[in-house]
Amino acid sequence: MEAGLPPALLSVLPGPGRVVGDAIVRDPRVGKVAFTGGTSTGRALARTAAEKLMPVSLELGGKSPTIVLPDADVEQALAGVLFGIFSSSGQSCIAGSRLFVARPMYDRFVGELVERVRKLRVGPGTDPGTQVAPLVHPAHRDRVAAYVDQARAEGARVRCGGAPPEGPAYADGAYYLPTVLDGLPGDARACREEIFGPVLVALPYDDEDDLVRQANDSVYGLACGIWTRDHRAAWRIARRVEAGTVWINTYKQFSISTPFGGMKASGLGREKGRDGIRAYQRQKSLYWGTATTPLPWAG
Repeated sequence: MEAGLPPALLSVLPGPGRVVGDAIVRDPRVGKVAFTGGTSTGRALARTAAEKLMPVSLELGGKSPTIVLPDADVEQALAGVLFGIFSSSGQSCIAGSRLFVARPMYDRFVGELVERVRKLRVGPGTDPGTQVAPLVHPAHRDRVAAYVDQARAEGARVRCGGAPPEGPAYADGAYYLPTVLDGLPGDARACREEIFGPVLVALPYDDEDDLVRQANDSVYGLACGIWTRDHRAAWRIARRVEAGTVWINTYKQFSISTPFGGMKASGLGREKGRDGIRAYQRQKSLYWGTATTPLPWAG
């Protein structure tokens, strides 16, 4: 969440968070650390761990692409895209915050998506009917709003949302309306930096090579979603996209048996699965001599 924020918006993790993390990493009794959080904090912990040659697993930020191919089941894709970004109010490292839609169906798909976003139920997290709950803190809500304002300044169209909801029901929470932006170039800040809020940026693509180029044009590589009926295309694109986890016709589904982690600035190492267990093990080799005669060299 911290990586890439402008100086005026950068929320420096206060003393307790970084001090505790630093103390854990430096403690000689600790032989391995797994960290989940912001990329800049992960880098700081990794530098500290390197001083004692201690391995670390880092699960860091993301700007994950979710991809709609021309043959996708539209209803399935719409529901999956909504869930991928707006559940958890976008406060998820794997949030599908960049939407890529094939150009021939872009206007129709994004138009229908916007209509459904407007119908999402915004409310307190204690209400079972709520779909988009408040953000974690008013200061974070202000950072999300600043990103949207910056996107406006860069020429974005705010298709829906783009502001806190109005009314007394929202006075006591850090609410922000689920937001869809488009009309931005791929190098805009809202397309490149992790907003960590209910903000989706939509972009069209022309063909598979253009899609893969745009999807991989990111410092992050955590997750990806692909919506298609063509299993060959799904397999091909999944292998080309730089992401540690790829979902096909689903999103945010996990198994304890499969490894999870990212590429590039999204981290290093893996959690869960055999690789996750082995990361906490140290291999040792034992050689047991069974010969009855001495080593011949000493003779």
